[in-house]
Amino acid sequence: MGNADLIARIAASIRRERARAGMSQTELARRAGLAKSTLSQLEAGTGNPSVETLWSLGAALDVPFSRLVDPPRAGVRVVRAGEGPATRSEQAEYVATLLASCPPNARRDVYRVTAEPDDPHLSDPHMPGTTEHVVLSTGRALAGPQDDPVELAPGDYVAYPGDAPHVFRALAPGTTAIFVMEHT
Repeated sequence: MGNADLIARIAASIRRERARAGMSQTELARRAGLAKSTLSQLEAGTGNPSVETLWSLGAALDVPFSRLVDPPRAGVRVVRAGEGPATRSEQAEYVATLLASCPPNARRDVYRVTAEPDDPHLSDPHMPGTTEHVVLSTGRALAGPQDDPVELAPGDYVAYPGDAPHVFRALAPGTTAIFVMEHT
């Protein structure tokens, strides 16, 4: 999927979820901490939202991040390495690629994250009741609560509250991890 296709899908998803929530653009922008002009551009498909912006919008709309980048669908789905809807961070060399979104009535999303050892990816709290599960695939990283992250090596697993400030920081080049976002 090309970047233009992803941006068009995100634009349609934001409009759909805002309408579902019965919110004006002004109200959604206020709740997400965005300028109304930024939200208007995103809904028109002329913006290029960061991971942080999409998580803020998801929290304001009370929907998982995945519902904004890849609505749930049925059937077998294979995502090859290097494919899938990828969203970049504004803060760090950090890319989150959605691997699986939740089917209706389930609240779990799976991501492959690639990160480089520069600035950490600091995440604001997600929706209440969110837990993040991380399995480090390659490299080394710090992951978990911002005030007490855990150092991970390949194959290590950590779970922590995603509804509190948290961090992911690559400590080695080419760090990759699988994230499972669980929403209750």
